[in-house]
Amino acid sequence: MILPFLVLAIGTCLTNSFVPEKEKDPSYWRQQAQETLKNALKLQKLNTNVAKNIIMFLGDGMGVSTVTAARILKGQLHHNTGEETRLEMDKFPFVALSKTYNTNAQVPDSAGTATAYLCGVKANEGTVGVSAATERTRCNTTQGNEVTSILRWAKDAGKSVGIVTTTRVNHATPSAAYAHSADRDWYSDNEMPPEALSQGCKDIAYQLMHNIKDIDVIMGGGRKYMYPKNRTDVEYELDEKARGTRLDGLDLISIWKSFKPRHKHSHYVWNRTELLALDPSRVDYLLGLFEPGDMQYELNRNNLTDPSLSEMVEVALRILTKNPKGFFLLVEGGRIDHGHHEGKAKQALHEAVEMDEAIGKAGTMTSQKDTLTVVTADHSHVFTFGGYTPRGNSIFGLAPMVSDTDKKPFTAILYGNGPGYKVVDGERENVSMVDYAHNNYQAQSAVPLRHETHGGEDVAVFAKGPMAHLLHGVHEQNYIPHVMAYASCIGANLDHCAWASSASSPSPGALLLPLALFPLRTLF
Repeated sequence: MILPFLVLAIGTCLTNSFVPEKEKDPSYWRQQAQETLKNALKLQKLNTNVAKNIIMFLGDGMGVSTVTAARILKGQLHHNTGEETRLEMDKFPFVALSKTYNTNAQVPDSAGTATAYLCGVKANEGTVGVSAATERTRCNTTQGNEVTSILRWAKDAGKSVGIVTTTRVNHATPSAAYAHSADRDWYSDNEMPPEALSQGCKDIAYQLMHNIKDIDVIMGGGRKYMYPKNRTDVEYELDEKARGTRLDGLDLISIWKSFKPRHKHSHYVWNRTELLALDPSRVDYLLGLFEPGDMQYELNRNNLTDPSLSEMVEVALRILTKNPKGFFLLVEGGRIDHGHHEGKAKQALHEAVEMDEAIGKAGTMTSQKDTLTVVTADHSHVFTFGGYTPRGNSIFGLAPMVSDTDKKPFTAILYGNGPGYKVVDGERENVSMVDYAHNNYQAQSAVPLRHETHGGEDVAVFAKGPMAHLLHGVHEQNYIPHVMAYASCIGANLDHCAWASSASSPSPGALLLPLALFPLRTLF
């Protein structure tokens, strides 16, 4: 129930808010709806081509509220009201919901979820590339419980494969593509307990270089986990936290180089200038590590040293598209999650907008005829925005009324918990006294926590391209890689492929036999 004085405040604010002139005419909305209907009717003609290429965009922590807020921000960055803006992912014809729980957690983490949407198997919180038989931190429960990812299935089918992330390349999301670890935090052997080392478990950075030695493109952060302990970083020479961490003395960059055939062109780069100077037509393997740990937030990014996610995606695609058998590319907007954990909504939403830019870039460089593109999130956050804000209100702005309890204003964006909880003189902080539009402003939260938590609700799955219609309802998260593999005729479920009787890979655009003739079997 809305109290009378709030009704008055809201009504006054909304009456005075901006309404585009064209939207006052009913014919505008009717015509828009009819155009949408025509486009929807066209979807009855399904795209059943083989997906030569697969691109998976993963917005870490990009729940539905984050998608909506990012849409508004994108529009407002272009000087529009924002609500009517279309993100690139909004243009995808098929949308589903994904149930994100881990096998042992109602509200999941990024490791167990990555195992689900990359390996097709749900797993325990904090574990990557292993089944639920593996318990977190217990190395001796790993052996025999490893599960492989769609990146591995694509590589085995002769496709090129790539990983691009704004986090460290051995963080939870990318690591599930190549590693098998009882603990997502085992970035290098320096972070592993002696017991795990004595039992023979390997750290995730080591596995990146050894498990799948011919990953064609790897880009993100994480330099320090590749070098011996206390090795000075090439960019931050005076920063002790940026130094190498490895206890085994290995230089994994040199090892990566040694694994590459001499007749191939392999390049390691550590800054944006080197990356953009490359001629992708003459690059067979690329390793780009642009920060000691995670990459900088987009709002803080140094244009000289750190490439944007869009720039990394463009270079990756120019390399991967050279393979006539196609490719699989995993792209993670990983710092959306970090912004939310810190209660810094502005950082999180700008990360989401940048990922959407990368989605648009990939769309211009590929075709829906032979490229399946899937955009989703691993989990949500306890992030919300409300307060009856008027049309065009800054997404980072105030609600149009004060609280009827403490008589103080509040921002539209709030968190259910997190570091933004503040009490001043025994009362909630008055946000009108602080710079709530600052890049690092921590939005108010209901419960004090040093780090805001994930949310447990379903997340959206957007899809376009061959077999995108198979993502159509409410699915378990582990269903996603099975669809991608089915669409591209890789993995174990191949009976539906027109070439199934031969030993060769499908030719680009090869037709599938009618789906109804073949049940969708389980890959693992």
